[in-house]
Amino acid sequence: MYSIKSGLILAFHGCDRSVALRVLQGETMLKSSTNKYDWLGHGVYFWENSPSRALEFVEYLQQNPRKSKINIDVPAVIGAVINLGFCLDLLDYGNLQLLKEGYGTLWAYNKTSDFPQNKGVKGLEGLLLRELDCAVIETLHTVRDDLQYPPYDSIRGVFYEGDELYPNAGFREKDHIQICVRNPNCIKGFFLPRKLDNDYQKV
Repeated sequence: MYSIKSGLILAFHGCDRSVALRVLQGETMLKSSTNKYDWLGHGVYFWENSPSRALEFVEYLQQNPRKSKINIDVPAVIGAVINLGFCLDLLDYGNLQLLKEGYGTLWAYNKTSDFPQNKGVKGLEGLLLRELDCAVIETLHTVRDDLQYPPYDSIRGVFYEGDELYPNAGFREKDHIQICVRNPNCIKGFFLPRKLDNDYQKV
């Protein structure tokens, strides 16, 4: 009952400036990611309420072109107004139990030596290649489809990433909430994020 999300959220996607301009002009749509290591399964990815994290990520891709399938000449961020719709929200305890059941289903049908694993990347903190998590989430989608249950429009998850923010911290440098949109109709519009007006004087 509470998986239907009401209201709109703002989320941000890092990409090349040419792509951002084409999306804003209605000439193209952001492409769905279908990598086997996608953190929340397949879909269009956004950083919830964090244009700064979206920019940091796309700047990282520009500086490390071998780690990206897309070419980044000029890093840019595009904002989106999103209604999450029927959402697999992994900040909800009940949905985490569904994810656990999805793992059981995946394991039952794929007990092989090449069972997917989450993996780290040399020189970086955390499990950044999430082949297992992606496979579990995609298994959930497949099971729902087989049972003719309504498909999820989006997936939402919180991630703790990067080095400790300070010694013994419970926070990390790149903690964030990520959104994966499967149903493109959930994206109500795009916009170019504004910079803060530091010269504004409240009257």
